[in-house]
Amino acid sequence: MNGPELSEVPDGSEQLGSYVNSLRRRALQSTELSAVTTFSDGFLIKFLRARDFDVELSLKLLLNYQRWRRESPEISSCLSPSSVLGLLNASYLAVLPQRDYTGSRVLIYRIGQWNPKDWSAIQVFRVSLMTSEIISTETETQRQGVKTIFDLQGWTLSHALQITPSLARKISSVLSDSFPLKVRGIHLVNEPLFFRPVFTMIRPFLPDKIKQRIHMHGADFHSSLSGFFSPTILPPAYGGEGPGIEEACQDWTNHLLQSEKLLQQIAAHPTADIAVTPNGTVISEEVETEQFSEG
Repeated sequence: MNGPELSEVPDGSEQLGSYVNSLRRRALQSTELSAVTTFSDGFLIKFLRARDFDVELSLKLLLNYQRWRRESPEISSCLSPSSVLGLLNASYLAVLPQRDYTGSRVLIYRIGQWNPKDWSAIQVFRVSLMTSEIISTETETQRQGVKTIFDLQGWTLSHALQITPSLARKISSVLSDSFPLKVRGIHLVNEPLFFRPVFTMIRPFLPDKIKQRIHMHGADFHSSLSGFFSPTILPPAYGGEGPGIEEACQDWTNHLLQSEKLLQQIAAHPTADIAVTPNGTVISEEVETEQFSEG
């Protein structure tokens, strides 16, 4: 079976065993992870699915993810939705309840709802990281990835000044090679002219594959956006027939708050290896690593 076909195989299948064991063995042999004693199956499968079961690429992604966490403690060590509740309650982020026609998760970021006087870019980035950690536990999202819509209406100079070259590098790293999610599309709407300097700062750090998946729709975006997303899933504010954007934002805020304990466990864990079932139940590492034990 090729990589995409393997991604469709259920987590506990024996067909995945050799790949999981190979990645675990390679990871534990890495000098960067010399203090780590094991990785759970569910955790490793996230990285394998993100790279279509290419063990070499999955190992690189896993090492990059661990390195990114170590080098970005100001973001990765504080994954508490309640700490940014004001931003979430401002309807900044929605994860749409329905997936698109390919099975991808669809996220909408409303930049104008972020007041830079109240919330730093680091705090805003944490919201994105919290969301990514939660949806990366979903089997279908591991398989089909994510698509994002950035609504830049309300983008100001105050927003732009928050994005330093260092932060731009961290953002691009997560988008390209440091997080176990497939980025299937990035869509910008209502982008003003003075957003371009920020985009110019981020773009060089992105691989060509990601650059080709970036689409700029401008202010008259309804017709062009419908070429990528079914109207049945988009909120009316974005030319669709789905739930309203405020409702979608509140539903995701509630979901994040319900996941607070899990997110804090992920942030506190040395490798973030908190394997969970699709319904959010934490699986112990001891049980999880027995499935494909070598031996």
